[in-house]
Amino acid sequence: MSTTTTHDCSHDIIVLTPIFHEKIWGGRRLADDFGYDIPDGDIGECWAISAHPNGDCTVASGVFAGKTLSELWDEHRELFGAAQGDRFPLLIKILDAREDLSVQVHPDDAYAAEHENGSFGKRECWYVLDAEPNTTIIIGQRAHNRKELACMIDEGRWNDMLNFIPVHKGDFFRIDPGTVHAIKGGTLILETQQSSDVTYRVYDYDRLGVDGKPRELHIQQSLDVVDYDLVPPVSGKVAAPEIDGITNLMTCDNFVVDRVVVSGERMLKQPHPYPFLCVSVIEGDGTVATSAAGKPHTLTRGSHFIAPASSGDLTLTGTMTLITSYVPEG
Repeated sequence: MSTTTTHDCSHDIIVLTPIFHEKIWGGRRLADDFGYDIPDGDIGECWAISAHPNGDCTVASGVFAGKTLSELWDEHRELFGAAQGDRFPLLIKILDAREDLSVQVHPDDAYAAEHENGSFGKRECWYVLDAEPNTTIIIGQRAHNRKELACMIDEGRWNDMLNFIPVHKGDFFRIDPGTVHAIKGGTLILETQQSSDVTYRVYDYDRLGVDGKPRELHIQQSLDVVDYDLVPPVSGKVAAPEIDGITNLMTCDNFVVDRVVVSGERMLKQPHPYPFLCVSVIEGDGTVATSAAGKPHTLTRGSHFIAPASSGDLTLTGTMTLITSYVPEG
């Protein structure tokens, strides 16, 4: 009997079972476009890589099958290298916005820790997987201070207050804490974010929730956390250069996000400046194998996995576009 099976499996990729959340603005594209087995109803979110208490993904196969990602973080920290902290830091989602999401804003770490039971704040970013023609997205607002914003909200001057931007497939948007924002209907997005579920609603179009009552707004918290000095973007077009098939989309203290193009075969080297790597396939299909485990895994559009710290080099084959993310060193 081999004595390396468990060792090899612990160095293989970690494939998780996605968790799906019903939303009043959701639709059915997560099934239609990706083939996910989603529940009935208006499903707005696929939490593909998550250890958050509101959606803690379970390992689908291998030596850790049945364990949650939070359990791996707590019990097998060696999988995540030198990553620090009391919780898995990232959350990777796909959002199907059949209708408009609320106009909202997220707090930073300091505000969330004080006011939201020690939660992370929420910095996030969006890679646009698809957008219907003439669709817009909301990023930023025009008030110069708390008093002016409170007045605009009270008077319902949404068109004066909000910054609307045309949105297209392949666009990328950075959403720092304090940024007023809203995804509009007809948009499909891959979101990389801190592992947080704190959202302050500024405006929700006076619509009713599933209980028949208006959904809760969080005006005072929003006024507290809005970054009044933020300069809104005018476009989501990716300006960063593609170097050897890799485009750096965003680098910040919380995560680094890249777009990786695979055409034939390519290798992602380990070690790299990350303790572990989150990978999402957004186009195409192929395979992946780690040098430490060697077993090839089939990948299709909508596949997600974590390459643990000791996986070794990743060999990717096929024709695919990936979004990868990792926590920067230090």
